[in-house]
Amino acid sequence: MSDDGELDLNSLNDEELVQQVHDDLYDGLKEEVEAAVHILLGRGWTPYKVLTEALVEGMRIVGVDFRDGILFVPEVLLAANSMKAGMTILRPLLIATGAPRQGKMVIGTVKGDIHDIGKNLVGMMMEGAGFEVIDLGINNPVEKYLAAMEEHKPDILGMSALLTTTMPYMKVVIDTMKEKGMRDDYVVLVGGAPLNEDFAKAIGADAYCRDAAVAVETAKSYMAKKHNQLTAN
Repeated sequence: MSDDGELDLNSLNDEELVQQVHDDLYDGLKEEVEAAVHILLGRGWTPYKVLTEALVEGMRIVGVDFRDGILFVPEVLLAANSMKAGMTILRPLLIATGAPRQGKMVIGTVKGDIHDIGKNLVGMMMEGAGFEVIDLGINNPVEKYLAAMEEHKPDILGMSALLTTTMPYMKVVIDTMKEKGMRDDYVVLVGGAPLNEDFAKAIGADAYCRDAAVAVETAKSYMAKKHNQLTAN
C-alpha cells in the first residue's frame, strides 16, 4: 500500500496481480484493469496469456456468480465494460500474434425489437471468453443477418428478442437459412426473457440460452464438438 491507501499494482508478483485483475473485474474497476494489463505485458506476458489467465478467467468467475444470482445485470455490465477496456489494449496485439480464438459469432436483436441489454451482455461475455463478436445491434431483418453471415463467416448466429410479438421472427430467419441450404453451416443460439427451450426446438434453433453465462457455456461446447469432428475426419 502506498501512503494514500492506493494499492501499487507494480509491487505485486504475477500471481497476485492476476488475482487482483479478477477482483478488479468483479468490482468493475476499469482503470485498474487497464493498468494491470499494461504491467503484465511489460513483464513479458504474451497477449494471449493475459487474455486467458487474467481477463477470461476473471469474467468466468463473474459469469458463475451471475448465474447463481450473487451478481446482477448492472454489476455484470460494469465488469464487462472493464474487460472491454482490457480487450481494447490486447485486441491489436492478439491479431498481430495470430492468437487462437474460440470462434466467431454474429449476434443481433430481431426485427421489430429494440431491446439490447441482454444481447450486449451476451456479446461482452462471449468476447470475454475469447470469441470474436460481430454485433448487428437491434431491429434486424433477415437480410441483415444473411449479409453478416456471408461477410463474416461466423460459427454461431445469436438472435435475441424481448417481446412475445417479435419472437416468431426468429423462425423467419431460420426458415430462410434452410431455404438457402445454409442452416447446417451455423450453430443458431436464441435468447430473451419470453423464450424457452420448447420454443427454440420448435423454430429449429440449436439451443436456447437463458442468460449470458449459459450462452458462453453453450457456445464453447458447440465449438469443442466442431473441433472434435474436424480432428476426427
